[in-house]
Amino acid sequence: MTILQTRRRFLASAASTAALGGLSTLLPATVRSAWAAAPLRLAVERRVLEVMGKPASVFGIRQPDGTSGLFLDPGQRFLVDLANRAGEDAIIHWHGMTPPYAQDGVADANRPLIRDGASQGYDFEPRPGTHWMHSHHGLQEQLLMAAPLIVRTAEDRREDAQEVTVLLHDFTFKDPAEVLAGLTGGGMNHGGGHGSGHGGHGSGHGGAMPMMDHTNMKGMGGMTMAAMDLNDVEYDAYLANDRTLDDPEVVRVERGGRVRLRLINGATSTAFHIDLGALDGTVVAADGNPVQPVTGRRFGMVMGQRLDILLQLPADGGAFPILAQREGERQRTGIILATAGAAVGRTAGLADAAAGPVDLSLERRLTALDPLSERPVGAAFTIRLTGGMAPYVWTIDDRPFGEHRPLTVRKGQRVSITMVNESPMAHPMHLHGQHFQVTALNGTALAGAVRDTVLVPMNGSATIAFDADNPGRWPLHCHNLLHMATGMMTELVCEQTI
Repeated sequence: MTILQTRRRFLASAASTAALGGLSTLLPATVRSAWAAAPLRLAVERRVLEVMGKPASVFGIRQPDGTSGLFLDPGQRFLVDLANRAGEDAIIHWHGMTPPYAQDGVADANRPLIRDGASQGYDFEPRPGTHWMHSHHGLQEQLLMAAPLIVRTAEDRREDAQEVTVLLHDFTFKDPAEVLAGLTGGGMNHGGGHGSGHGGHGSGHGGAMPMMDHTNMKGMGGMTMAAMDLNDVEYDAYLANDRTLDDPEVVRVERGGRVRLRLINGATSTAFHIDLGALDGTVVAADGNPVQPVTGRRFGMVMGQRLDILLQLPADGGAFPILAQREGERQRTGIILATAGAAVGRTAGLADAAAGPVDLSLERRLTALDPLSERPVGAAFTIRLTGGMAPYVWTIDDRPFGEHRPLTVRKGQRVSITMVNESPMAHPMHLHGQHFQVTALNGTALAGAVRDTVLVPMNGSATIAFDADNPGRWPLHCHNLLHMATGMMTELVCEQTI
């Protein structure tokens, strides 16, 4: 099945769901502005970013004053006009938000792409916490079409902590379509080409990037199969707020002050270990949802996840690197927290030793502050994460998207989904439209964090539960963009009536 055929099948199936999403809430900006006051303005646009001394054409999502993304105050509504000045069609998913179906930012028959030069209005009640926004069309996310989306609470204001937001990326000078073609052998016969157009789309980029050959163990400089199973692509750089450690962002902080780190793993296919160095940190939220405090100096984050970490800086001040090291490798990126007058030395872009895989050790320690209530499960599913590297096709229940079997539930039901990973790589699984509680890991029950993205390790499993309170067709997919592009996605269809 070709991408175009897959897309057509999706559009046909989605056409029957127009009544689910409250489509009337999604109006052209010119119409909506007649009755809505003072919307915030965002624009998707091209920009030139210098990486390691070389210019690169990438995307950005910015306010008129150049601010990347959105930072909303307590009680502020998500009232946004989004202008597309990217030079091509686009759509932006509000990752972590639970808006009406029509405003989720995934294109299908009911939710068209935003044409180049057009604008789109959004109006819904935002979900508090550390979230982000990114393209859900083609491979634009790899070209940095992403930005923070922070919704502050009154409690955030009262805690008297300086906010520092860090958006992590993996970066390539190469056209993302060429990156994917290097993995698939140039063919895209399965999946990915759903309504948001995942698959062969990419915007032009020059440069070269070596690709890992998962079928050939020779000539890899002694690289083990375990290392190859962690990462599909060798990227040119790893970015924290658009910068490498050759020229990191230095954030001025107060001696003895408190800092709330809002960390977002916006990488396309890279999991990171967060290394706080000499500082002790306390995780207080996961994917924007409060958790019982968990202390430490090193925490794992997979693609799509967010962590809020509170830091207490020493009274005598200093410079404190906050680093993110790629799993299985030595490469790292990060920012520097520095008090006034502190000497800021150079931080190497390579750690002394390769990191291990990001695992479930943090997930097992997280406990929701606002867990699900006790009630019977009305709909239970088990899905298998399948596929592999040769051929490079990733699937759910051996079916690429477009040939998938949707998970159908009724509004109001308690839903449980167990994801069993039978594939040779780990997968960060993200559900749109709902936040879920992690209720079991590898078959062991727990009252885990409330999240929207959870790691399912190789040969492992994760069970999630939630109350289906948001009608619509909601993607459930791997947040490794290259895995999703080749098929690892299905849908949760929440029907309006009980």
